[in-house]
This record gives sequence, structure tokens and C-alpha cells, in this order.
Amino acid sequence: MTSRPAAGGGRWVEVDPARVARWAEGFADRHGPPTASPQEYGLLLAAPDGATAELHAPPGVPPTPDVAGFVAAVVAPRRIGLLLARKGAVAVGIAEGGDIVVSKVDTRYVQGRTAAGGWSQQRFARRRDNQAKAALGDAVELAVRLLLPEAATLTALVGGGDRRAVDTVLADRRLAPLAALRADRLLDVPEPRHAVLVSAVDAARAVRVLVRDPEPAAP
Repeated sequence: MTSRPAAGGGRWVEVDPARVARWAEGFADRHGPPTASPQEYGLLLAAPDGATAELHAPPGVPPTPDVAGFVAAVVAPRRIGLLLARKGAVAVGIAEGGDIVVSKVDTRYVQGRTAAGGWSQQRFARRRDNQAKAALGDAVELAVRLLLPEAATLTALVGGGDRRAVDTVLADRRLAPLAALRADRLLDVPEPRHAVLVSAVDAARAVRVLVRDPEPAAP
């Protein structure tokens, strides 16, 4: 379980699906039995002392009316696609539950930036752009070959890495069935490698909880 400050107050907590029931019990122990209400993102827990917890469902999880239903939904096995892209590297995969069952990583050299000026810099920039376009072209073909045939079996497609790169790949008309499955969640991952793809499964399946503690009593 990880935690980080949230913009606007509170904190984000990432909880493994198998630990959500226990986490909700702990929230109730600390703040009192909460009222649960369905939301577009998942479930809102509002405790008697003013504390709240927004339980954001992982991609592919259907709406649920209460904590018991939410817990059952997030632990149920789902088949999701993963598309990670950054600079000259792409990784695609399909996960069933917490396991990768299909995976492929492709890396193409893309030059880094340079401080040189003048015509040399312009030639360098064009070369770099061409390399980046070629890398994204490879990523498209990889998605067409491995992910597209499985689109009908997936509950969601989760992207990661550079948003613009993922957008560019899914803009290919052939990948429209995958683009329709794309989740709002974008995983923050380093340059895609197989180990990064494997760890991305846990991040894609995690329940993200926005916790806001009660306001302190006025003196």
C-alpha cells in the first residue's frame, strides 16, 4: 500500500484489491461506521466524524451499491490490456487477474536532445522526430498484432508512460476497438521493459482511495 498527498487536501492511498475489505474495516474503526453511496468513480464512504474516503474502482470494474459489492467486484478476475509507451520503447500485454499471459516489449533507438544550434540542430531535430515516429509506428503494429485480436475478451485497456505517445498509438483507425476500451487511468511508469510491464499490472488493478480526514475542532 502506498500513500501520497493529494492536490486540494487529503491523501491518495493505493490498496491491493485483496486488502480493500480490511482497509474499509480499519477506516470504520478509526472514524465510525460510514455511509456508503455509489459514485461514477466507485464508492464514497462518509464517516460520522466527517472523514471521507473515495474508493476509485480499478479499470473494468462495474458499478456497485455498497462496500460488500465493491470488494467482491475488485477481487473478481478480469482480463485487461496494457499499453505502455515512452520515447522509443513500448510494452503491450494482457493480464488475467494479477498474471501476465501475453506480453511483448519493443525498443527502438531515439536520440536524446542536444544543445547544438543552427542547421545542425534542425537536422538533428528532424532525425529525432523521424526516429520517434518510427518507434510509434512499431508500437501501433505491435498493438494490432497482439492486443486487437483480443479486444472482445478485455474489460479495459490501461495505458502508461507518456500520454501523448499512448494517444498517438490509439489514434490509428485499426485500433478503434481498443481505444473504446481505454480507461481514464494512466500509469506513471519508467521506460517500458518486461519488469515494468509486470509491475504495471498491480498498479492497474489497485484501488485508489482519496482520504480526507475530519476538520479539526475550532479552539
